[in-house]
Amino acid sequence: MQWLYEHTPDNSARYILGTVGERPLICFGVNPSTAEPNNLDPTVNLVRLQAEVREYDSFVMFNVYPQRATNPNDLHNVHCPALQMENERQIAALIDGKAHTLWAAWGGLIAKRPYLIPLVQRIIALPELQNCRWVSRGKPTKDGHPHHPLYVRKEAPFEAFDVGLYDSKHFINFSEKFLQDN
Repeated sequence: MQWLYEHTPDNSARYILGTVGERPLICFGVNPSTAEPNNLDPTVNLVRLQAEVREYDSFVMFNVYPQRATNPNDLHNVHCPALQMENERQIAALIDGKAHTLWAAWGGLIAKRPYLIPLVQRIIALPELQNCRWVSRGKPTKDGHPHHPLYVRKEAPFEAFDVGLYDSKHFINFSEKFLQDN
C-alpha cells in the first residue's frame, strides 16, 4: 500500500492522509487528529473500512481546516489564512477535475468555530470539485449537517448530499448569526 501524506514540517497541520488508487473514496471531516500512515485514528480507520466495504480501491481524508487538534475546542479561534490556502491547494491538486465521490462528514463540529462554514463554502466552490458527486451517510443532523463518521450507524447507506442546498442554507444561517453577534 502506498500512502498519501501531506502535512506541515512541524506536523501541526495535516492536509492529506490516504492511499494511492484510481478510484478513491474521499472524505471531508472538520479537522485532523493524530492519524498518520500505519497509525490510523478511529475516524480515519472507519473511512478506510467504508472504502473497502464499498469497493473503492483507496481512500483519502481531507478536512475543512487542517490544524491538528484531538479536541475541536482547541482549534484556532481565528483561522490561519496560510493553512486555509494550502489546504485548498492540496484538495484542488489531488481532485483535479476528476469525477470522484466526496463524502461530506464534518458533522455538527462544523459549528465549533465561526470560520468553519465559510471554509466549507470555499471548498465546495473549488472549480476542481465540480465534476464530483457529494454523498453523506444517514440523514443529516438536526441542524442539517452531514454526520461525522463515528456518529452514524455503521450500516447507514451513502445518500446524495446536495452541497448547493447545504451551502445556501448554512450561508444564510451563518450570515444572520454573524450580524447578530457583531
